[in-house]
Amino acid sequence: MSDIATNVIVDGTLNTLIAASVVTWGLILIKGVQHIRISYHNRRYNKEFWSAPNIQAAAHLENQDGPAARVAGIGFSTLIETDGGASTHDLEHTWDRQELLDRRLRQQMQKERGSLESGLAVLATIGSISPFVGLFGTVWGIMGALTNISKTGSASLEVVAGPIGEALIATAVGIAVAVPAVVGYNFFIRRNKVVWAFLDDFAIDFVHLALKSSFIIERAGSKPATAAASARLTDVSGGKKSSIKDTHEELIAKEAHA
Repeated sequence: MSDIATNVIVDGTLNTLIAASVVTWGLILIKGVQHIRISYHNRRYNKEFWSAPNIQAAAHLENQDGPAARVAGIGFSTLIETDGGASTHDLEHTWDRQELLDRRLRQQMQKERGSLESGLAVLATIGSISPFVGLFGTVWGIMGALTNISKTGSASLEVVAGPIGEALIATAVGIAVAVPAVVGYNFFIRRNKVVWAFLDDFAIDFVHLALKSSFIIERAGSKPATAAASARLTDVSGGKKSSIKDTHEELIAKEAHA
């Protein structure tokens, strides 16, 4: 075993571990920012949602950022789609309103879950294999050191200190890479469970509110039926009063001419 091959393998192992460390810290930074944004948007939308006077007003909130807002948006669009009796006849619309609403909410929640879990498999992989990659470099370096001892016939400190020390560095680097990856993975798994529990409770509450409103959501810009009916009655009564007044004025004019 040549010294060049040993040096290439050990150096390649160290470079691989350094690259894994860069990926680990990059993912930790990205996921950290993602969770900060998610927490902010969820708190903001949850406050605005429950501050709305009714579910009709909540359907027209302007803030549509964050998982909670997207889950609610899917729910509102489903209720609007099924309002007035949809004429679509396919497998997706064979459910009743509540079942279709539950299904759409669950689908959106699974999409949000996939977004939250993205990158965690990489952290888990790096945390699992980095110590073994470092150990591989260490073993290979020690093998090179033993080969040098057999060639020189001397086991002095000058002969073995350099190769063995370099080999042991690979194990230390492997552990240093694995620890942040494992800690980050466990932290974000815990945060994902918190967000998922929040979305699950929010979806259940949304279904209950939709049930109280008979699964009816008015479209943006539409007038309530009662208001439209009142407007029509006002127009009719106003028209009748106007026609009676005109007839009365005509009779007075005829009597004056007579």
